[in-house]
Amino acid sequence: MECAAKGLVEEPCAGSAHRRCGSCGAVAYCSKDHQFIHWRVHKEECARLSTQMSRIDTLSQFPFTFSIESLALDHTVPSTRCLFLESIKVHLKGLWKSECICGPEISFVKDLSITAEWNLESSLCPCTEPENPVPEPLASWEDYYRWRSLPLHSPVALLLHWPLTLYHCLQLSHIQTSRYDEHSTLRIHYLGPEKELLQLTVFAELHALFPGVHLHIELVGPAVPRSRDGEVVNISSYAHCSVENCDCRSSTASKDLNCSALTLKLWKGFYHERYGDMDSNPHLILAPNAGVAAYPSWMPTIEMIREIGIPAMFTDFCEEAAHLASCCIRSITGQPLGVPIQVNPFRQPIAENNSALYIPCYSNCFVFGM
Repeated sequence: MECAAKGLVEEPCAGSAHRRCGSCGAVAYCSKDHQFIHWRVHKEECARLSTQMSRIDTLSQFPFTFSIESLALDHTVPSTRCLFLESIKVHLKGLWKSECICGPEISFVKDLSITAEWNLESSLCPCTEPENPVPEPLASWEDYYRWRSLPLHSPVALLLHWPLTLYHCLQLSHIQTSRYDEHSTLRIHYLGPEKELLQLTVFAELHALFPGVHLHIELVGPAVPRSRDGEVVNISSYAHCSVENCDCRSSTASKDLNCSALTLKLWKGFYHERYGDMDSNPHLILAPNAGVAAYPSWMPTIEMIREIGIPAMFTDFCEEAAHLASCCIRSITGQPLGVPIQVNPFRQPIAENNSALYIPCYSNCFVFGM
């Protein structure tokens, strides 16, 4: 944990930041002097952070029975995620490679493989078509696991939070997916992908979530490898399980999946720079874990989104990041959020470390929209 006064003081910190604010408990300091100096900044946010800290228990509530030694606010155990992946025997395997700190750097990966596997038994992963059509709407991980006939000790939610968050954002945007079929296309612009670039196969679950719908998703961001700029990827089958004789490996497994039913296209660069190169206007813009307030490059992107008038949804790791993002969006557009900040029921069920705050953080934790 970094001292909250870092950057405001000239003298170096006096050691580790172990002195937490007695009111909110969200920030920490290396010394009493640094805490005193930082108060002129912190007094404006202390009550807000205290409210956010009160939601720790709510955000950590998941229906799953797999054991994660998460300690959501323990910043001294950087390998917690790796240890969990090792405990379920998927560490650095298949789709799980980028889920830990020792995974590959996306910028150095030349092959964004769409053939990676779940490395789980068939009973633990959605490797084939669902038994029944999706009920409308899915509102929680319990709903999804029940529909997909998955046991609550299956860890697939750690990866499926990407397509399920997209599903949830479409629901919040009131976009009627029933209007789109093989004769028309539902177009999504997906901003700032990072880990997802090494987990593209999990988006096959959109076949099950939107049966009969032709989805075209254009992923644009600086993390896209230059060698893959402009590449088109067709997802025509679900990721395979580890069972050799499972139906997911048969030649007829994808017979009901039109090879063009889910098309991904990759673009390197910022959205406001590449929008003119992209195929056509989207029905929805989605920016997962956006960090709007942290990166100045968002300013021209937000302005462009305002001008084109397309519904845009954002997610972020913590409530404070979402709050700061909403302030930025309001300052640029002059308008309040169209979809207020709210908890994403399909957030990833394993805590992320935050080097600056003790507030709870999960991938895709909070969702909001223009």
